[in-house]
Amino acid sequence: MQAAESYVNERLDHLGIVAGVCREIGLATWLDEQDLTNRQQVSVGTATTAMILNGLGFSNRRLYLVPQYFANKPVERLLGQGITADMLNDDCLGRTLDWLYAHDPTKLFAGIAYHARQVFGIQTKQIHVDTTSFSVSGEYAQAKAQAPQVRGSEGVDAGDPALIAITYGYSRDHREDLKQWMLALATTHDGNIPLFLQPLDGNSSDKVSLLSAIQAIQEQLRVTDETASVYVADNGVYSEANMRIFNQAQVKWISRVSETSTHARAALAQSYETWQASEDGNTHWVSQIMSLPQGKERWVIVYTSASKLRAQASVQHQVKRAQAEWEKKCWHLGNRRFACETDAQTAMEREKKGQPTWLNIYHELVTHARHAGRGRPPKENSPLKEEWQIVATVTINQERIEQEAFRKACWIIGTNILETAELSDLALTTTYKEQGGVERGFRFLKDPLSLASSIFVKKPERIMALSLIMVLCLLVYCLAEFRLRARLAETAQTIPDQVQKPTTRPTMRWVFQCFEGIELLHVHTFSSSRALVLRLQPVHRLILSLLGPPYEQFYCSSS
Repeated sequence: MQAAESYVNERLDHLGIVAGVCREIGLATWLDEQDLTNRQQVSVGTATTAMILNGLGFSNRRLYLVPQYFANKPVERLLGQGITADMLNDDCLGRTLDWLYAHDPTKLFAGIAYHARQVFGIQTKQIHVDTTSFSVSGEYAQAKAQAPQVRGSEGVDAGDPALIAITYGYSRDHREDLKQWMLALATTHDGNIPLFLQPLDGNSSDKVSLLSAIQAIQEQLRVTDETASVYVADNGVYSEANMRIFNQAQVKWISRVSETSTHARAALAQSYETWQASEDGNTHWVSQIMSLPQGKERWVIVYTSASKLRAQASVQHQVKRAQAEWEKKCWHLGNRRFACETDAQTAMEREKKGQPTWLNIYHELVTHARHAGRGRPPKENSPLKEEWQIVATVTINQERIEQEAFRKACWIIGTNILETAELSDLALTTTYKEQGGVERGFRFLKDPLSLASSIFVKKPERIMALSLIMVLCLLVYCLAEFRLRARLAETAQTIPDQVQKPTTRPTMRWVFQCFEGIELLHVHTFSSSRALVLRLQPVHRLILSLLGPPYEQFYCSSS
């Protein structure tokens, strides 16, 4: 008689890849080693990995719903023997967030990111730094709460990190009605891998925050015997005081120059006879050495074909609106009568204040006789007085419009690397454009399906800890993408993209979608049990073989 069999299905999907990255960089082990006295049922490292799996599950589940998320997942395969979904409750995750805050999220992430760079061979020669804001709902009273007291341990200094202020500030998401907190993030040039995070007050200034972040990164790299050849930041960091500090510390930097400065406006207003062009003709530039109060800088004035088209469209829209507005002003002015020529001329000059340089207003003064009574006056009746009327015409100076559009298409990239032999003008421009890598990281964190799309924790301490979880999700995602793209390039292989065309640069989001529907079937009999991985196709096997054995083992059937 054949023994009865029972079956249990669990959804594996792409979570094996996520767990594979966490295991390869030793994330859970490293965190657990920071506090050997911790006796939680689910260790801090395991609970943190669970939150990363939830965050990269793209299910938009709040943290208290994590047990529900893992209810149909192979929890033991992903997190370790003895771990069940009901163990990952809000009490467990809340204690983990408190522990992460007490041990300083910035320091914890520095250690994890350093180990990840060593494992994956990531270089720190070029570092991109930026900030963004995250809006929250709720009051978030600013009483300074005390962090849980945690005893010191090896590797990370325990203590009470500065608590951020959840408050109103300039919102990158245009939600000025909501309070917010900010995040400073730094990524490497190789793979846009995060290497630094720092939660900030909601009203932090970029000029202060970015300077502080770069100085903190310098110290972080000094401790690990790493160096950065250049720091890249947006114009938020650019100021005379900040650049003087960098120059005195011999920190090499690249930044967009703020156009509000007198020197920048003069440089953009200047006409240049010879522009250099890239091979494809899309980028044009001219450079000059500037002697400024903070020291010498190389400025590269740049425009691209795309920026020129955008500027032309923007200026044309501006011209259309301004012309209609000024024609309306002149029409209203023409309906008035003035007692004398001086009054009419004064009114015209007053109206012309704020007139754009590319808009011309021509006017003439016309006199009208004023008679007493109604109707046509008799021929012999002389007028009582004369009145003056303004007749104005609005025209556009097309040459100045083109000049304005061209000036608007240009921007300035500055650096204290003066020698083009060390960094050419075109390489400088390309390096700055790669600042988009850290901005893509922010878009990832704010994705509607991401963990950070809505913040549902009430305490600022836990928001700071949650910022660590968010950036760890980004770290794991970017590491997997970096590894897969590198292996595809090394082996000259491709995988199909969304439209079934071969690609060597797939996004990890697409790869995760490809793994949807992969299940783990547990077959239990009285005497044995085995696990079968279902729906694994050749493309899945190729991806896993490229990623390596730590990933393949999550998708292996067992007996």
